[in-house]
Amino acid sequence: MADVVSFEALSEEEKHEHFMKRIETGEKIEADDWMPEEYRKVLIKLISMHGISEIMGALPEKEWVPKAPTLKRKLGIMAKVQDEMGHGQLLLRVAEDLMKPYGKTREEIMQDLFSGDLKFHNVFHMEAPTWGDAGLIGWLVDGAAIITQTNMLGASYGPYARALKRICAEEVFHAQHGEAIIIALAEGTPEQKALIQESVNRWWDSLLMFFGPGDASTTGTSKQDITQKYGIRTKTNEELRQDFFTKYVPRILSLGIKLPDTTMYFDEEKEMWVYQQPDWNRFKEIVKNNGPKSKERLRLRELSYTNNEWVREALSPDPVAG
Repeated sequence: MADVVSFEALSEEEKHEHFMKRIETGEKIEADDWMPEEYRKVLIKLISMHGISEIMGALPEKEWVPKAPTLKRKLGIMAKVQDEMGHGQLLLRVAEDLMKPYGKTREEIMQDLFSGDLKFHNVFHMEAPTWGDAGLIGWLVDGAAIITQTNMLGASYGPYARALKRICAEEVFHAQHGEAIIIALAEGTPEQKALIQESVNRWWDSLLMFFGPGDASTTGTSKQDITQKYGIRTKTNEELRQDFFTKYVPRILSLGIKLPDTTMYFDEEKEMWVYQQPDWNRFKEIVKNNGPKSKERLRLRELSYTNNEWVREALSPDPVAG
């Protein structure tokens, strides 16, 4: 009790200094611990967006559940959709605990999505018109997600780090699922292999945008600086994008697929990939729900949320019965 009283007696500046020392020594911050408002708010925004993106990210593949070419593929993609929805619910629980001081709930997170106040990941606004797209989402989109999420496995916020451990383990299977689809197409007919090239062409800019703008496109203190400052992640957007290139460009080329960016090359001296920047203005428009499938998927999600309200009510504690 003496320790609690002594901590409460500290000034805000002293509390912040104590907090930063905990992070620097690798100690995990828990939901009920004191934390700076800046830390809490950046976590709420990051985890809410991550959770909503997992849910919205299931929708492009959900479209392929009834259209998958075989029963085995149908079962595989159905299981993947279920996993993604589960990831979203897990993360929204983590975000909800952080929002308790503000009296905010998961219900309000969903309403923020429907009102446009909460964004979801740019890749999930895009079209997936062919089976090649279904494979590419698992192979490259989930591959990009693994690179981003494993970078935060050591996050200073304990509940998020623990949730990511489970999520990343399942995402590895998702990436293998997507890769299996792509390899089967690559070994198939010329028409099937062409589906991969079309999908890579269609998704290339979105994959580059997945990691967010690089350092040169920001001024002052950026969000990525804040997450690094508080030990939530260790690498910048550009470092993560370079990791993605290093892992996946050789794999793409090994399948005989051409890169949409014909100028791209690895600079041996700088030890980095040189590539054409995507249109970041387009990125800003997409995440404002002006992408090819943004409004359609939001309507689908809102309809599903409304129609299943009775389930949430049935599972909620009865306020009368206590």
